[in-house]
Amino acid sequence: MRLHLHLLSDSTGETLENIAKAALAQYDDVETIRHFWPMVRTEGHLERILQEISQNPGLVVFTLVNSETRRALEMRCHALGLPAVAPLDGVTNALSGLLGQQAKARPGRQHVLDAAYFARVDAIQFTIAHDDGLGAEDWEEADIVLAGVSRSSKTPTSIYLANRGYKTANIPVVVESPPPRALFSLKKPLVVGLTTSADRLIQVRRNRLLSLNQAPETDYVNQEAVAREVAWARRMFADNGWPVIDVTRRSIEETAAAIIALVAERGDA
Repeated sequence: MRLHLHLLSDSTGETLENIAKAALAQYDDVETIRHFWPMVRTEGHLERILQEISQNPGLVVFTLVNSETRRALEMRCHALGLPAVAPLDGVTNALSGLLGQQAKARPGRQHVLDAAYFARVDAIQFTIAHDDGLGAEDWEEADIVLAGVSRSSKTPTSIYLANRGYKTANIPVVVESPPPRALFSLKKPLVVGLTTSADRLIQVRRNRLLSLNQAPETDYVNQEAVAREVAWARRMFADNGWPVIDVTRRSIEETAAAIIALVAERGDA
């Protein structure tokens, strides 16, 4: 099945793209042709987009706060017999009812450069500077410290957490070279151990070696050696009372969500 999906936003469209992605993930065997239209703030701009929509009819999803622009889009879609969906309407209407006030209709308001924005930038800078065991002297400043064997998704998980505003350091756990003693005396950060199955780890590592044109048969991917490495890391996590997350069947987003839940539990304790 082929679907033309038209996404119209009066801002960057980031929210709209995430909503569409989440919804489409529920369907199989759909060839989606996305037409992305950000910064739609004038009827002239909208008119040009409507010509494209009429030539490629499909589902129209929009986040437009200007009532006139929105009305023009809805009327034209109705005339063309196309569904037009405003996914934020339900939440906005519920908030208006609970708060007793109307929404301000200001496009891109969520992208204002507020304190949270700069905190997120600071978290990203910290995380990049403390990747793969760097900057041990600053680990106490982190919100989260991830420990795990090589290729256990420490770096991508750290970057994802940083984008959520958490200063994150990550440390490789290597049998031949134990982590610095500073790791075992941290007070402020939540230290989380990441683990995975030996079979999955070998597969990921072998693919990594092949991509680097390196020999695919070393202790780095040896079944017994990797099993010992994973077991050694698990013992370290258990001996220090660190929570452990198995990333074998988790996406980066799922792993990060589990870590954020641990942070929240720790804050409530």
